[in-house]
Amino acid sequence: MLLGSITSFIEAHSQWALLIMFGLLLLESFGLPVPGETALIACSVLASQGALPIVWVIVVAILAAIIGDNLGYWVARKGGRRLLSHTRFTRRYAEHYLPRGERFFAKHGGKAVFFGRFVAVLRVTAAWTAGLSHMHWWRFFFWNALGAIVWATMVGLVSYYLGDAAASAIGRYGLYAAGGALVLTAIGYLIVKRIERRVVEKE
Repeated sequence: MLLGSITSFIEAHSQWALLIMFGLLLLESFGLPVPGETALIACSVLASQGALPIVWVIVVAILAAIIGDNLGYWVARKGGRRLLSHTRFTRRYAEHYLPRGERFFAKHGGKAVFFGRFVAVLRVTAAWTAGLSHMHWWRFFFWNALGAIVWATMVGLVSYYLGDAAASAIGRYGLYAAGGALVLTAIGYLIVKRIERRVVEKE
């Protein structure tokens, strides 16, 4: 399993754990399909075992996500269209889809950038799409930073407090599934406390 492999690797190189996570998250946010979120989960689980400070795990993750996304945005904005003009296929793709992308990002760009942080495929492509569409940088930066802060904090704390089970759920099914697991856990806790209270009242 990928999460187990990443966790074992980071554990074996614990002195470099935050740097490894930073690099993977930066590359993933830039636009490369590497296991950045998995590294964040692995470091958060290790933090729950006392191997790393969870505050620094979250702070480093936020910085890596913001820096990587902004690098991807500017590379796409400055040189993305030239890259797309190199072949007939990519030129046709650009002519067909870029005007739609520009209209979409003009209307929904902030939401797309924010929520894209929580979806694996969009996490890799959102910055490039925003850059190619020439979304205003200050608007991109605001929603990107906000998404990175919320995402890194949620993934980090869920993995830290709920441990391996929640981390596996996030790694396999995404943050929303882990959120569902958290809700079910909370409901189960409330049911147990209610039963316990009734038993006490009967006694």
